[in-house]
Amino acid sequence: MARLIATWFGVGRLPKAPGTWGSLAALFLGVPILLQPHGAALLLTGSLIVFAVGIWAARTYAQSIGVKDPKEVVVDEVAGQWLALTVANPYDPLTLILAFALFRLFDILKPWPISVLDRRLPGGLGIMADDMAAGGVAALALYGVRHVLA
Repeated sequence: MARLIATWFGVGRLPKAPGTWGSLAALFLGVPILLQPHGAALLLTGSLIVFAVGIWAARTYAQSIGVKDPKEVVVDEVAGQWLALTVANPYDPLTLILAFALFRLFDILKPWPISVLDRRLPGGLGIMADDMAAGGVAALALYGVRHVLA
């Protein structure tokens, strides 16, 4: 069960760039949620639930294979990408693309303080927390862009 959740039902095992695949899967699952009444609140709740379950799944799976942060673990991308999507307009493809791109940018570059979380937090929390921080920073950046361009 931990492997299934950690790899987001096998998405993380796709060839090349598993984090990008995980983010794309999150995008395609997240948009229909955003389209629901109170969609942003639902997506935020989903992000927090995936984060909590992901701590367990990532830790358990990583320990089982003896790797600190396995590349195929993408549950962290799902939680972070959903957080970034909470401020996107589901009817505006540009904001959806920006939410995706900004999350990937911050997840890959890991600017301070995201890099601190990545280096210092242990186990599943360390695997998950930096992506949630990247999602939060991406959401703030997207919120700013949307309001500057409005």
